[in-house]
Amino acid sequence: MTPEDPEETQPLLGPPGGSAPLSRRVFLAAFAAALGPLSFGFALGYSSPAIPSLRRAASPALRLDDAAASWFGAIVTLGAAAGGVLGGWLVDRAGRKLSLLLCTAPFVVGFAVITAAQNVWMLLGGRLLTGLACGIASLVAPVYISEISYPAVRGLLGSCVQLMVVTGILLAYLAGWVLEWRWLAVLGCAPASFMLLLMCYMPETPRFLLTRQRHQEAMAAMHFLWGSEQVQEEAPAGAEHQGFRLAQLRHPGIYKPFIIGVSLMAFQQLSGINAVMFYAETIFEKAKFKDSSLASVIVGIIQVLFTALAALIMDRAGRRLLLTLSGVVMVFSTSAFGAYFRLTQGGPGNSSHVELLSPLSMEPASASVGLAWLAVGSVCLFIAGFAVGWGPIPWLLMSEIFPLHVKGVATGVCVLTNWFMAFLVTKEFSSVMEVLRPYGAFWLASAFCILSVLFTLSCVPETKGKTLEEITAHFEGR
Repeated sequence: MTPEDPEETQPLLGPPGGSAPLSRRVFLAAFAAALGPLSFGFALGYSSPAIPSLRRAASPALRLDDAAASWFGAIVTLGAAAGGVLGGWLVDRAGRKLSLLLCTAPFVVGFAVITAAQNVWMLLGGRLLTGLACGIASLVAPVYISEISYPAVRGLLGSCVQLMVVTGILLAYLAGWVLEWRWLAVLGCAPASFMLLLMCYMPETPRFLLTRQRHQEAMAAMHFLWGSEQVQEEAPAGAEHQGFRLAQLRHPGIYKPFIIGVSLMAFQQLSGINAVMFYAETIFEKAKFKDSSLASVIVGIIQVLFTALAALIMDRAGRRLLLTLSGVVMVFSTSAFGAYFRLTQGGPGNSSHVELLSPLSMEPASASVGLAWLAVGSVCLFIAGFAVGWGPIPWLLMSEIFPLHVKGVATGVCVLTNWFMAFLVTKEFSSVMEVLRPYGAFWLASAFCILSVLFTLSCVPETKGKTLEEITAHFEGR
């Protein structure tokens, strides 16, 4: 097929006629790349069981006080923000595969430093390194998976990125029950080491190879991934690899996906997910759970189950529908969560948000427990709703909507936005609670969820069943 304008020709890659591929090795390649997000999730979840263990460490040099514990949990987000910038640079210059291989080094070295730590500074240094790896993996893995996938399974495989993240978090919670912090860090080296071994046998993405005019390697990669060497329509040599220039932001094919990608990442964090996760254990304690650490495991299981459900239905239901339903569920659950705080704190304010969590003393104990169970329901509903849509889909869409020649810079900005907003929301949420009270803070999150639904309906295109080149053509008006 010869296009009318050869200057706008894009490579349409995939199995012949869009049919099911002859090779299933694309799933193996996606699994190998998704081990990066598994390590990413383990690094995020590591602090939850490790901090209590480090608070009672035998050595005073390793014992965490409140300030050190706060930094131990939060410094990962700072490292990840830097990793997003570095990953955006690496993914275009080193390629998708090599970037994934390189990110294993800070994962393994970071956990090794934690394992060998003799003081708090070594602990924080190790966490910073694992955060750097998290930022690179959170950018490169979705890009790699989207570029090796064909449209019929891109939603399924792309959603597995978030599925592996929440699986890694759950793995850290479960392992934390039986392992102390040093051995837990040793376990953290395993997924990244396995990814390093497996990715060595996986190909670079055909799209990246074509932008570098490495056609023979691209043919070999397509044969490995899809059992096909057919390129339905091929770009002129070097047409895609132009690099990013600020002047390109004038073009709708660049600024439209750029605005959508950054907005999705901001709305994901403004939904209140970190705040809900922060208070989950406290809420479960109010509901009289004997082991409050069980709350973390229950939350992790809900995340895994509903993220897996999203992956299974992503290519049937579509991105827009799941984002909308997810947003509506989060609106109701954050509103109910705010109502719980409003009912249990009717008096004048205290400066401590921990004190604000305490029910009024005049309230009967049975009523307090009953309301706490309503809060547990709201927490579980919110996490389920988030996992179905706003958890996996912003990462999936980020990997789908950008043209190849700006993908590194654009995804880097999106990842930087996500991690910066995560740090900002986590750090400032207590201040917001002091100003607006707890119920006001969660109702504010509910308002952001409403805005996210309106943004989805008005601005986010449906990418289900489209090739990456067709998505680019949609933004360009072709």
